[in-house]
Amino acid sequence: MILECEHVVAGYDGSDILKGLSFSLEKGTTTCIVGPNGAGKSTVLRVLSGLLKTRQGKVIFNGQSLAGRSTSQILSLGIVQVPQEHSLFPEMTVKENVRLGGYLLRDNALVNKRLQEVEELFPLVKERASERAVNLSGGQRRLIEFARALMLDPTLILLDEPSMGLDPKTLKQIFDSMKAMQEIGKTILLVEQNVRAGLSVATHGLVLESGKVRMEGSAQDVLHNPEIGSLYLGGTVK
Repeated sequence: MILECEHVVAGYDGSDILKGLSFSLEKGTTTCIVGPNGAGKSTVLRVLSGLLKTRQGKVIFNGQSLAGRSTSQILSLGIVQVPQEHSLFPEMTVKENVRLGGYLLRDNALVNKRLQEVEELFPLVKERASERAVNLSGGQRRLIEFARALMLDPTLILLDEPSMGLDPKTLKQIFDSMKAMQEIGKTILLVEQNVRAGLSVATHGLVLESGKVRMEGSAQDVLHNPEIGSLYLGGTVK
């Protein structure tokens, strides 16, 4: 297991959102977290990225505890997050935005090497390199954010609602990109409002309710579970 969360308790302003959360991730898998609003889905990502400290429990990544580590230290360990809100600098070029993803590397030659690798996976980076990010569509911005996240060659990529506000055609591009990242060995933890699409692209599913894991298993088992279909998909999945 590349990541293990054990009895994690965390929240905001004295109110616990995660209430003894426990789950683990296998290397090279894509796990989709689903659940109702307020279940703690995005809170899980904030804990793993270091934006929110746990009150109780343990988070172990590649054999190392994340307790007390800063966001930059967690980045250095190999965990990156692509937030729900678009985060490119609009007046900077696509190339400049992507290169910023390697700011911790302190090695220009390595940054250039990573940039070439990212361009192969995301041709849009090279095609639109000199254009300002403000000129990109919402889907194109999301792809560039994925590319930027890969500049540190992370092991675990956290994605928070990547399909938010995207049309069906662009949505397919985003999920195809997730598959491509998994194929090069990345582990992905995904929070997705589009339950059917998220579980369809994932290898594993995790259902949260009231800050705890209600169900976990293969993505297909979760997707086709009658109870989950009734709760989140408007009826049993056929």
